[in-house]
Amino acid sequence: MIASEWVVRFAPLVKPSGSVLDIACGKGRHTRYFLGRGHEVAAVDIDLSKVADLETSARLRLIETDIERDPWPFSDFRFDAVVVTNFLHRPLLDHLVQAVAPEGLLIYETYARGNERWGRPSNPDFLLLPGELLEVVRGRLHVIAYEDVTVTEPRPAAVQRICAIAPPGWQATFPRQVDG
Repeated sequence: MIASEWVVRFAPLVKPSGSVLDIACGKGRHTRYFLGRGHEVAAVDIDLSKVADLETSARLRLIETDIERDPWPFSDFRFDAVVVTNFLHRPLLDHLVQAVAPEGLLIYETYARGNERWGRPSNPDFLLLPGELLEVVRGRLHVIAYEDVTVTEPRPAAVQRICAIAPPGWQATFPRQVDG
């Protein structure tokens, strides 16, 4: 399991030994990567069986929940990094931004419109609209890097990715205000 190049690129910006939230952790490639870097990690997934080998790690908190249906479990927590890859559930976007601590990062990478030409996911509900991640952080986090690109590795896909940082002393606003 190799960590996403996008995540690896920005991982050095996460505060040393800072806390990381890995949403929809799956097999735990980013959970494992950040544990290996000395971070405390909260790993969330509907099924944690693929990361069960990590359950004895003192720096890991495993949360098995259906984050698409269950209440958001982190209303009172902020993380030095919130990491999301290959997952999109739009009702969570504001929660993800709110979970970023002051001077913390949102590192997000998932499929975008146009991906349907290569297969799954092809349902528009699971594909970001052009500029959607930029809109999610607008006025709240400072964008360090953003891409809306087609990649060939590990397979052809249309992806959108962002790395954004919360300003020092910022207070998360919720819900996000959208200009009409």
